[in-house]
Amino acid sequence: MYPRFIRIDIVVSSLVILWHFVSLLTAQQQYAGTSTLTCNNTDKTGPSPAFLYTCNGQHRSCQTFIIFRSQPTYNSAISISKLLNSPLLELSQINNISASEPLPPNSEVIVPVNCLCSGNYYQANSSYTVQSESDTYYKISTKTFQGLSSCNSIIQENPYGIYDLEVGDELRVPLRCACPTKNQTSEGIKFLLTYLVDWNDNIDDVSKRFNVTTKSIVDANGFLDVDSVLFPNTTVLIPLLSAPLSSQTRRGHPPLVVAPPSRRHKNSIKWILVGIGIGSSLALLSCLLFLIFWHSRGGKITTVFLGSKQRKDSKHLTDIKQKINDFEQDLKIFGFDELECATEGFSARNQLSDSVYHGVLRGKSVAIKKMNRDVKKEVRILQKINHFNLVSLYGVCKHNCLYYLAYEFMGNGSLRQWINQEENPESRSWNIRIRMALDVANGLDYLHNFTAPGYVHKDINSSNVLVSSDLRAKIANSSFAKPSKSRGNGNSTSFSDSCSKVMGTKGYMAPEYLETGRVSPKMDVYAFGVVLLELITGKEAVFKEDGREVWLSEAAIKVMSAANATAAIGRFIDPKLQEKHPLGFIIDNSRLALRLLEVSAACLATDPTNRPTMAAVISSLMKVQLDVKTDCSFSM
Repeated sequence: MYPRFIRIDIVVSSLVILWHFVSLLTAQQQYAGTSTLTCNNTDKTGPSPAFLYTCNGQHRSCQTFIIFRSQPTYNSAISISKLLNSPLLELSQINNISASEPLPPNSEVIVPVNCLCSGNYYQANSSYTVQSESDTYYKISTKTFQGLSSCNSIIQENPYGIYDLEVGDELRVPLRCACPTKNQTSEGIKFLLTYLVDWNDNIDDVSKRFNVTTKSIVDANGFLDVDSVLFPNTTVLIPLLSAPLSSQTRRGHPPLVVAPPSRRHKNSIKWILVGIGIGSSLALLSCLLFLIFWHSRGGKITTVFLGSKQRKDSKHLTDIKQKINDFEQDLKIFGFDELECATEGFSARNQLSDSVYHGVLRGKSVAIKKMNRDVKKEVRILQKINHFNLVSLYGVCKHNCLYYLAYEFMGNGSLRQWINQEENPESRSWNIRIRMALDVANGLDYLHNFTAPGYVHKDINSSNVLVSSDLRAKIANSSFAKPSKSRGNGNSTSFSDSCSKVMGTKGYMAPEYLETGRVSPKMDVYAFGVVLLELITGKEAVFKEDGREVWLSEAAIKVMSAANATAAIGRFIDPKLQEKHPLGFIIDNSRLALRLLEVSAACLATDPTNRPTMAAVISSLMKVQLDVKTDCSFSM
């Protein structure tokens, strides 16, 4: 039926797809224009710039920056860091402002964030609590977050319908960010700054302000040329060779003076209207083509996937896909010969432990773990989660009924090994240990609250926390992890796992899990409390004292309740952290240790409902970290 019309439809559809494909070849990312300001876009046929930036960078996660403009309610480092989930100390330092200093309205603030791949898109994870009945997805994305997120991506991240938002609802808000591509990295690009376009901004002026070439901005955003129009409250990526400077930001704007529009302003308005008109026309055309295509298929919607490639090693791929199905993201498949070459034949010199070897695969330093069990569950989890503080999976191989998983290489081994190293000057730093505690806490907060579904790790301990060569802590070993239940409002609940064998590590398992098999994010909070104790004391979760077995959690409670708690805490601190003053006396860090012990004690509460969330733990630790860096009475 309608053979000619359908033939025209196919031609038009092909041209649209071809245009999109050609543009992707020339651009690192696509400028979304005003499409981010609407709430009716779809990405069912592939990633759309109307949502977020596509995962096409050399790395799946990176440290980067976004620009936010101060506004009432969010006009200080503290309030902005909380809204955008950014480290307060780093935000204050890079902008050269105090934590509570009020900023003039519309002042540009550089916000450091962790950018990571989640599904098809890069995003920096933030959250927002619905404040009033007037809050809508559109208002939250365009007003509160100023276009740093998009209406479509927030809707996609949350379970609430467009008209179902209620005061108090917790929303996940993905922020627009991206990591440099391989080509950009080869050109020396280290960061892609997410710049929030203001009225009268143009590519030439922005390039001069950030001291970059107009060509780099044009290429990074898929513009046709330097004269392409920028729309306010949208974002563009600025490729930077180094971190942005506070001198490159604008500190507020003078009061707006209403005057007759200049010729340039009239042209800007004209082009904005033209852009909106073109966008609306394309949207209508897309809907029309979709309906025709749907009709021509007899009412069956067919999803088209572009860009999939046939792998040469099809035999290995087929073998592994029989065991591991439904990957959320592409996974590198290695041949066994590659692993042998990378590890020098799995030589003893490259062996890190009984089943783990160090190697270099396709130019990347990795840890290759050999396993004789089904890896389906662990791989599925690792393919769904991407965060700076979680050890990432690089690829997989199957050979002779054994599986080999290649993870990012962590140069300092486990946290337990790092703490035990005698000749380790970095382990004497309170600041580094607190930062590692924050790393673990951020990783757990992501697992609990920013994945769909949320996960409970179930086996947090100092051996499952690995330390990178630059002394950053990352959570590993997700083999015990379980999806957590949800109330439908983003908050995880507990559930019984009593039918399964209790599995975990002695000294870290929460009481309710040992007694009833009760699984919830609060069991990870309990285990984190033990890990924090290890960072404070240097002791293991279960250690020997006077020939008897002592649990670190119980020892900490006794110390804090001792008659002379100050002296007891002083003896409880890891001797490596008890530094000597140049005059010869021991620096008293019992006050700092007590604050950290109080955080740990809250995590170790017997009743899980009395334990804090990981978000609350992060807030407490950040306050301690800030004091350590600013208070001269603390040893660093």
